[in-house]
Amino acid sequence: MDLIKEPIVSALKNAGTLDIYLNRELSQLAFNRRVLAQAADPGIPLLERLRYLCIVSSNLDEFFEVRIASLLAKNRADSEIVDPPVLKAALERTSLECHQIIDLQYAILNKEILPQLSANGIHLLRHRDRTPAQRAWIKEFFDREVRPLLTPIGLDPAHPFPQVVNKSLNFIVELSGKDAFGRGTAVAIMKAPRVLPRVIKLPDSLSKNGMAFCLLSSIIHAHISDLFTDREVLAYSQFRVTRNSDLWVDEEEVKNLRQALQSELQSRHFGLAVRLEVAKNCPPHLANFLLEQFSIDQNRLYPVDGPVNMVRLLELVEHTGQPSLRFGPFTPALPDRLDNADIFAVLKKQDVLLHHPFQSFQPVLDFVRTAANDPNVVAIKQTIYRTGMNSDLMESLIIAARQGKEVTVVVELMARFDEEANINWADRLEQVGAQVVYGVVGLKTHAKLALAIRREEGGLRSYAHLGTGNYHPATTKFYTDFGLLTAHPKLTADVNEVFIHLTSLSKPRKLDFLWLAPFAMQKEFIKAIRNEARIARSGRPGHIIAKMNALLDETVIRALYAASSDGVKIDLIVRGACALRPGVPGLSENIRVCSIVGRFLEHTRIFYFRNDLAHDVYLASADWMNRNLFRRIEVAFPVLDKALKKRILTEGLRPYLRDNVNSWQLDPDGSYREKKPRIKRSAFCAQQHLMQTLGSVNGGGNT
Repeated sequence: MDLIKEPIVSALKNAGTLDIYLNRELSQLAFNRRVLAQAADPGIPLLERLRYLCIVSSNLDEFFEVRIASLLAKNRADSEIVDPPVLKAALERTSLECHQIIDLQYAILNKEILPQLSANGIHLLRHRDRTPAQRAWIKEFFDREVRPLLTPIGLDPAHPFPQVVNKSLNFIVELSGKDAFGRGTAVAIMKAPRVLPRVIKLPDSLSKNGMAFCLLSSIIHAHISDLFTDREVLAYSQFRVTRNSDLWVDEEEVKNLRQALQSELQSRHFGLAVRLEVAKNCPPHLANFLLEQFSIDQNRLYPVDGPVNMVRLLELVEHTGQPSLRFGPFTPALPDRLDNADIFAVLKKQDVLLHHPFQSFQPVLDFVRTAANDPNVVAIKQTIYRTGMNSDLMESLIIAARQGKEVTVVVELMARFDEEANINWADRLEQVGAQVVYGVVGLKTHAKLALAIRREEGGLRSYAHLGTGNYHPATTKFYTDFGLLTAHPKLTADVNEVFIHLTSLSKPRKLDFLWLAPFAMQKEFIKAIRNEARIARSGRPGHIIAKMNALLDETVIRALYAASSDGVKIDLIVRGACALRPGVPGLSENIRVCSIVGRFLEHTRIFYFRNDLAHDVYLASADWMNRNLFRRIEVAFPVLDKALKKRILTEGLRPYLRDNVNSWQLDPDGSYREKKPRIKRSAFCAQQHLMQTLGSVNGGGNT
């Protein structure tokens, strides 16, 4: 079965013309097909394959909550900006592709992953597979732990259809006969308790050949008739509704963004329904009843052959500790110069480049912690986009504020799905006297900056960290990112100017080194691209290499097309959605696009311009997307040290262009082709190479 085929090719043929931009939604779904290909790869450890399946489910949840919700909103608004037939066609194409991906996802689960897990002693038991002893234990578990928490609601005028929370597990039950009051309430709705785990481990004594597990949904199914005394259950199904989860506040009207957002967070659970998932054997009349209740079209009904929320199978991955079924252990390295060293003394002499997760994130935490406890540090400034519920870095900022330092934290309250954690941190920081601001109304603050100002002999001196990724200790272990620690006077002065801009809302002065969005970043990128085109037109080599999560900005794409036509060699490493169509004669024949999908999530943003051997290298918090360039506060910063520039090229770019294990080539028609080595000994995996050269890797497992 072809994992990567997209419906875009036939659409282009039918249109009779070549659109110079690829469809964003289809490109985003193509990325999920590449992740799904990891789950189908027999060379990847089995539990990791299951993890990839769960990642696809999580990605699709967000795709429906945000992208499909946005398309539906435009369709309802009948916007003049979007051609309604084009929008309708886009919804139909994405719906077709989503159905294909989800069907394939469950086929991999049922035909490959679960049978192979069982062969390795990990049994996910359905009711028909359970022994009498296992059924007795499950019955006792149901009566003791589950039944007291269930509240079936029989539908009648006094019991209307209940509110169903976004992505919650629920059941619809059809009943025969009459209720206790002699009325024919034929349908009941019941939600599964969120406080219970979705994967239940049975006692070892009940499993002679390894470990046995049951899904909570399966346990409820087995005993659902116990809940309806003297009535027969005619049919039932689990179901889950996905809702629009984009938050919106009227930023011109609100006086306190945090308070407004706290109120809006509650409504996220009950946004407009955009998808309905039911069990594959759900009777059509029950599925249609649910579609009517949620006002969902038939093409957004997804009958699935398994749990309606596959993400919860991550609990099975976490329950199971077989090392042979996981990637081999990996320990990030710590740069020698920072091992037990005075970090400020080191930075006075040289910049330090960190490449995560191959190198530890600990030096960044140490930088903030040292600044918090150093009596000579008088001020700390930090941006926070995502940091999680538990964060040593945030605790260090709280300690610094308690010690009387000037602590300023720019907390992005609108970081999607991290709003609650960020609100809690903002509240704690304010309680200890830190100055907390929420960036610029209408623009998300996505820049990754930390600044420590230290009183030293001769005056104040600044030290900074600039990064491509979030200050989130969990994601730094499996997201690839670069971070720069520096005491460069002009670079740190630029960082301070960005903080002054964010807190004062004054127009930023001209920066010496940083490219700041939404003011100058796109313009500077276009200038650098056009400079390579000018060099190529003069007969000298022009070369651009860029690595990012997504490439969607049409102005940047047009500039790349023009540079390609002028003879510039352009290599793009785009993990996710890419609207640029490479390799088209007369348009983009000098552009090559690849995507890397492996053990780690490729998150680094790197931009290299040959510039007549000046070798300009910029790292950034931003992708080449319109939202990053114009609707966010973003920073791109140069790597000035020649040795560090070389590291960026030899670690962050060239290995990925050479990769023929985890790499997918984007073809002109919008489809992706997996790159494979012609002979086994020529196989080269960039992530494995970096793990071996920068960190400490043990054991096996394809990356």
